[in-house]
Amino acid sequence: MTNNQIRQPICTICGHVDHGKTSILDFFRKSSLQETEAGGITQKISFTLYPKEQIEKNFPILAKNKIKLEIPGILFIDTPGHAAFTNLRKRGGSLADLAILVIDINEGIKPQTAEVIQILKNNKTPFIIALNKIDNISGFRTNKSPEISLQKNIESQPINVKSVFDERYMTISGAFNSHGFDANLFYNITDFTKKIAMVPCSARTGEGMDELMMMLCGLSQKYLTERLKLGTDAKGVILEVKKEKNNDYAEAVLYDGELEKSDEIAVANIEGNPIITKVRVIEEIEPLSIKFRTKEKVHAATGLRMQFSERFDILPGMPFLAYKGNEEKVKEIFKKELTENIRTDKKGIIAKADSLGSLEALLVLLRQSNIPILKAGIGNINKNDFSNAKANLEIDEMDAIILGFNVSINEDAKELFAENKSIKVLIDEVIYKLIENLIKLRDEKRKEIEKRKLMELATLCKLKILHQYVFRNTKPAIFGVKVEAGKLTPTTNFMNEENEDIGRIKNIQSEKESVKEAFEGMEVAISIPGVNFERQLKDRQFLYSDIGEKQFKNFRKNKDLLSQSEIKLLSEIADIKRKKSEAWGK
Repeated sequence: MTNNQIRQPICTICGHVDHGKTSILDFFRKSSLQETEAGGITQKISFTLYPKEQIEKNFPILAKNKIKLEIPGILFIDTPGHAAFTNLRKRGGSLADLAILVIDINEGIKPQTAEVIQILKNNKTPFIIALNKIDNISGFRTNKSPEISLQKNIESQPINVKSVFDERYMTISGAFNSHGFDANLFYNITDFTKKIAMVPCSARTGEGMDELMMMLCGLSQKYLTERLKLGTDAKGVILEVKKEKNNDYAEAVLYDGELEKSDEIAVANIEGNPIITKVRVIEEIEPLSIKFRTKEKVHAATGLRMQFSERFDILPGMPFLAYKGNEEKVKEIFKKELTENIRTDKKGIIAKADSLGSLEALLVLLRQSNIPILKAGIGNINKNDFSNAKANLEIDEMDAIILGFNVSINEDAKELFAENKSIKVLIDEVIYKLIENLIKLRDEKRKEIEKRKLMELATLCKLKILHQYVFRNTKPAIFGVKVEAGKLTPTTNFMNEENEDIGRIKNIQSEKESVKEAFEGMEVAISIPGVNFERQLKDRQFLYSDIGEKQFKNFRKNKDLLSQSEIKLLSEIADIKRKKSEAWGK
């Protein structure tokens, strides 16, 4: 197979923040881009086009191992840590043909790593594991000689160092097992279709980096050549849109076909409808550089900047393709592509994200957590999202939640949320934190709803009588109480410490205003008809809600919904009841 029939594989470098993704790419392209990034953390997607000739020149290990390069090079995409970017997608799967998953051997699998593994698994993206930072293992001897193989150097480490290395890589291997993958050191693998290769390396010293590139090239041409066959029609994905004074331009990956200046293309909007436009300027990423060069014609796979003949809103992550007057067909392709990846449910929460890839990643992880999604969209949280969440309050308040990944709330919607505290908004830039917080919030909401239903059947309450506040002795008795535990509501029936019936509360007042309920710690005035305070309550300290045996058992069964003070109160009520009947509630 010749070079002009197959394209470069697209390789994404992904993993947990700080584990060395950009450093690995920097080593490959012999640059030090990481030093220019804010805080050393990748702020945006960047491409690196690595041509075949440069790979052969910079990595003599390929010739040494008799690997003849048939691929025309590799297009690397360096991604920020969160899974959204790992989830860059095209029709029929992942935009990346393969991935390097970078793991700090000393830190192992972090939550973001686990998140990326789920996305790779979900997209069926083949990947290699770079066990980075081996030089940080205490006492590790870096190999400087090209004559000594990586395997030989690792196996000849001092016993204590080798034992730490073995323990760390085996722990990571075991963790992959729990994710459904069989991972082993690359030099122990004979069948790469069944096992994931782990390449120990250090982007800082360069050890193992040749082997990482060798594995990448070898696996690409052995297993991906069918996938890499080049078509004629341009197909790509918009990664980012940069707005400038005079014009906007889109950074994109062209993953198939050829694109010429002045070609017409169709870009999808969120509904899957095509926006038709002409390409005014094409700039292609230069090999092993972060600079772009103006071109008349480019072919896949490559990183581009494009300017269009007019300005319109393009959303990050959207697919584009060559347009040849076939609007209905294009619409069908886009709609299929978007509905395939953005499936929603008949009920559920509202999810928003900053790009299509982010949104899809969020939906994948929500589905894995069994959380239904009613509506999903790209962009900031707006009035419409508020209306949908408000409608959810009526249907199921568990779903009156808006989840925002990498977005904010529009100014005109902020007031609405401030007025309605029942609608919860969760926003985060780290996807796993967002989902953790959502699960916690939904759990709290579920308990709150169940407890409310439980309390509607019977109320748990203990009152301390405030003898200094007796406002009327009888018809009805009006006096002050402090809620010691539980919740006080009108019509609750009370008993004293001796299991004697006191009566039903008619009214509750707080600061001379009637209220429907009072909570633990509140001091209120209550009225009870048919009670003579002097005769019945003068020597009493507490009153307890008089619940039936069946209600008691129901409370006991749902103890996880009660506070510690309510559980203690339940026990006190049982003790009072058992003064008359020992078997009560047992």
